[in-house]
Amino acid sequence: MTRLPKALQFPLTLFTGKALPGQAAPGWTPTLHLATALSSVVAGVLVGTLGYALGGGWPLLLIPGWAITLHGMRNLRMMTYHQCSHRNMYRRRKLDRFIGHGVSSLLIIQNFQRYSREHVKDHHAAGHMTLKDPTVQAFLVSLELHPGMTRRRMWRRVLGKLVSPRFHFAFAVSRARSFWSESARSEKVCALVLYGGAVAATVLTGTWPALLLIWFVPLVPLFQVSNTLRLCVKHTFPEPGVEIRHGREYFSSLTNAIFIGDPAPSAGLPAGRRLAAWARWTLRLVFVHAPCRYLVLTGDTVVHDYHHRYPAAPDWANYIFARQQDIDAGHQGWPPYHEVWGLVPAISHVFDSLSRADAQEYDINRLKAVSKRELFAAFDD
Repeated sequence: MTRLPKALQFPLTLFTGKALPGQAAPGWTPTLHLATALSSVVAGVLVGTLGYALGGGWPLLLIPGWAITLHGMRNLRMMTYHQCSHRNMYRRRKLDRFIGHGVSSLLIIQNFQRYSREHVKDHHAAGHMTLKDPTVQAFLVSLELHPGMTRRRMWRRVLGKLVSPRFHFAFAVSRARSFWSESARSEKVCALVLYGGAVAATVLTGTWPALLLIWFVPLVPLFQVSNTLRLCVKHTFPEPGVEIRHGREYFSSLTNAIFIGDPAPSAGLPAGRRLAAWARWTLRLVFVHAPCRYLVLTGDTVVHDYHHRYPAAPDWANYIFARQQDIDAGHQGWPPYHEVWGLVPAISHVFDSLSRADAQEYDINRLKAVSKRELFAAFDD
């Protein structure tokens, strides 16, 4: 895509998640990410409310409203909440904890204290991609995927769960339980005020259907679809027989960047084929890649490999460009980065690694012996 006009290169960097060598960072800040995420949530709710209130054909506005709201919710979860758990949002413990409590109360996800503890201890330490890791538990327990399953079977199982009311109900219940269990008093009070007040107001005014449509559709089923698809590209499983399970070489091999887009059609094609190729490229950009980037691979999730190399990076807010700067500097002390292009190929890549994984190492029957984490918490990413 570097053959496209220069004016498109910066937007394409944001869209694909892949910066060009030497491309300057725009100077983003944590506050910018927090503000844009909250603004997206508010804007999505306003668009949905407008469509609901106008009636007629206007309720179709609920669809873009859901998308905008979901985008903001996922950025709050995957960037703000995540960085707060590492005490890396503003690098001020009390402020990061305050923001984390607010996000968990708004989204009804695993409470901040417990998520921060388990995420740092079991996901970023020696337990990474072992049975102690919440990511692994989510694959084995929530998605019921296991070593030896074929890629096709894994795809069928995951897609079946994404449209299963039973799966979404269990997921929603697990979110509520993992939020309430061990949550701070401030988190509980905040959630009760937010949701108690909203439910009471809409019941008294007879507008509770609007609350369900405008807020709870993106909060529950859509959030959970995005959560599940994102989970399926986070990390690959180690190859069986790998003896050295420590060090930069090993840990970097378990995380890939997931970039979005297709190569631009060749200029050497005949006119008719070139026109058809550009039409296909554009349609895939708009209807395949754009939803994947906007609704699933939001924010810095495209370069999650950079985060696992530098979990406390001070320049995390410029994630795309920080990763490329590390590559330009020779990724000193680390092996080369690895990338996969496209959400579907990235999921298939992870499924293939799980299919080849050691069945004894990832035996679900061993979970209780190695982890004290309740199985309902395995839904959280």
